[in-house]
Amino acid sequence: ADLDHQLKRKVRSFVAFSVAIDESTDITDVAQLAIFIRGVDKTLNVTEEFLELVPMIDTTTAEDIFSSVVGALDRIGADWSRAVSLATDGAPSMIGKKAGVVTKFRDKVQAANGGGNFWTFHCILHQEALCSKSLRMDHVMEVVVRTVNFIRARGLNHRQFDSFLSDCNIIHGVPYHTNVRWLSRGAVLKRFFDIRDEIGKYMEKKGQPVKELQCHLWLQDLAFMVDITEHLNILNKMLQGRKKIVTQYYDSIRAFKLKLGLW
Repeated sequence: ADLDHQLKRKVRSFVAFSVAIDESTDITDVAQLAIFIRGVDKTLNVTEEFLELVPMIDTTTAEDIFSSVVGALDRIGADWSRAVSLATDGAPSMIGKKAGVVTKFRDKVQAANGGGNFWTFHCILHQEALCSKSLRMDHVMEVVVRTVNFIRARGLNHRQFDSFLSDCNIIHGVPYHTNVRWLSRGAVLKRFFDIRDEIGKYMEKKGQPVKELQCHLWLQDLAFMVDITEHLNILNKMLQGRKKIVTQYYDSIRAFKLKLGLW
């Protein structure tokens, strides 16, 4: 309650503020809308806060999302005439020209500020994640995911594999891969590469040999994927965190593109 009171007091002092929203589905198939606010007062003190997590129990249309954002901002007493920008992912419900969240948000803000400037952005983290997916290495990931799932999906296989690793004096097994996060993909690939010989022997014992582990060209592609995902993970971590401004994001992306050119 105290944190909520502090945020409401700070919001009243904003001379300008921006909003970022992101909608994602949780493990129970409920869409969760995360709302963030960043504002600045007349002494240029910047406040950046996670405002609210709104469960979208029913539909997730542009109208539903917009209503949730309006409700959250009205609850803390935000002055709509002082909103200057909105950052979203690039989903059609967000950026649709006629009835998207961005259009509705801009109309409401400009009605309050008399038609002043209002900027909208496609979240740079989301853009970077989309670009990462254009790396066409499915022939590597498909084999890795299939093998890891065979080991991890059944309790018996997992226990036997961990026992086999302990006999080889290896402490850690292979983590699960989740398709949503590139950080997860990099961790799985690196671990798979590190213990590829042990995985190959175990899979042969189980009558499920991984033929690709005997192919030098495939192993080269796997090694490339391990390296490039490690660099992407470093970039991802640099782009995350609080109190960052757009020039820092730009510098990180620009430096990464120059490194790609060198490589």
